[in-house]
Amino acid sequence: MNKSQTRSARPVNNTDTWQSPKHKRTVYLVLAIVGLSILFDGYDLVIYGAVLPTLIADSSQIGELSPAIAGTLGSYAMIGVMIGALSAGAVGDRLGRRKVMITAIVWFSLGMALTSMASSIAMFGFLRFLTGLGVGMIVATGGAVVAEFAPRNRRNLFNAIVYSGVPAGGVMASILAILLEDVISWRGLFLIGASPLLFLLPLALFALPESPRWLVSRGRTEKAAELVKKHDLPAKQFLAIETVAPQSEDKIAVDEKQKALQRTGFAALFSRAYLPGTVLIGAMSFIGLLSTYGLNTWLPQIMQSNGTSSENSLYSLLALNGGAVLGGLFASWLADRIGAKKIITSTFLIAAVCLFILPIQLPIVLVYLLIGFAGIGVLGTQVLTYGLASNYYGTSARAAGVSWVAGFGRLGGIFGPLIGGLIISAGFGPATAFYLFAGVAVIGSICTALIPRSPAAAEVSIEEVPALANGPIEPAMNRPSPEAAPR
Repeated sequence: MNKSQTRSARPVNNTDTWQSPKHKRTVYLVLAIVGLSILFDGYDLVIYGAVLPTLIADSSQIGELSPAIAGTLGSYAMIGVMIGALSAGAVGDRLGRRKVMITAIVWFSLGMALTSMASSIAMFGFLRFLTGLGVGMIVATGGAVVAEFAPRNRRNLFNAIVYSGVPAGGVMASILAILLEDVISWRGLFLIGASPLLFLLPLALFALPESPRWLVSRGRTEKAAELVKKHDLPAKQFLAIETVAPQSEDKIAVDEKQKALQRTGFAALFSRAYLPGTVLIGAMSFIGLLSTYGLNTWLPQIMQSNGTSSENSLYSLLALNGGAVLGGLFASWLADRIGAKKIITSTFLIAAVCLFILPIQLPIVLVYLLIGFAGIGVLGTQVLTYGLASNYYGTSARAAGVSWVAGFGRLGGIFGPLIGGLIISAGFGPATAFYLFAGVAVIGSICTALIPRSPAAAEVSIEEVPALANGPIEPAMNRPSPEAAPR
């Protein structure tokens, strides 16, 4: 027996080990599809701001556009994202991950293409709203897809990588607007946002399988077994159901949790077993996005009020978002090792401390460092919240859970800029603004710490529960694999 044969034959008890090159390739293709979708979602949300000066300056494009109307048009997409995210949760756990993802890719691509042809303010706003629906579907469904394909030890990290596509898409939109707007006009930039229809849709049709875990939750075990065999996925991970680990709980509590695991979508989220966690996770997302959009909108103005020059105040946004991306990835890597709940609780507190210190007169380098750490605690935490939700809810409610985070959290994204504006316009000063956002971060930390243990506390292979299978699983599915080792 050669060295490679010895290595493949040796049992490995490591949930982060790939079963085969085909397994690894399948998961990375899924990540690429979700990541690219969210990248273009980020592009869609930012490109409007990038071309807005042109639309305001030239009334021949879509009409006479005042700043007030321009702000209203910008909110239409956000409202669409919220509705699209919540709608995806309502249907994603019933129709499947693949159908929703493919529909969303087509939806937002066509929305961008049609928006590029808009000739009136009314049509432009309506199409921005429709495009937002597709963006929300992608944001909400992506976390469920990643959670159900990623190895257990990398779920938070993989979630952070794909959701970092939102700020990365914003950067892409800014760069392309600078380089190409004079060449292809704002309409050409919106057509770039429609390009996933040409390359991402075919890739998704070819390489994005339905989630075997979702198929099992719907009783379609034969189809799940076929996909597991086709892509050489570990049966122990992909052919499993969630069940309650009784521990010291009484039988009534266990029965209630088991009923919750059998419900689908929002019916499960608001069942007695899930309700406390649903409320607290929703509050986390609301607070995270309130801080994210509030600080991104008003931080330069707050910094100027605190004595920073106009030029230097713009670098505060770079520090805030840069800290969020880099720190968020590290925090997600750490969350896979010690738990997302502990990390989010800590990062919220870090943000609170940094924001509380910022009103003090400090060297500018230290100010940017504090803002960067604050970015980890607000923007970076939001990425972790998607990962926490996708792992907290069982397969039958996972899409609804992530959509709840994305949809309800958008309300915070709407209120954040309003609250910041009220503070600034009331003349309370920068210290009050920093203290308010610091207090909000403390509340976020408390909400996180209070989240109870998930009802989906244990997994059982369907091979151990034959009554749940609607057909035989081929013997090939039972071969030893790294993922098949007991966890």
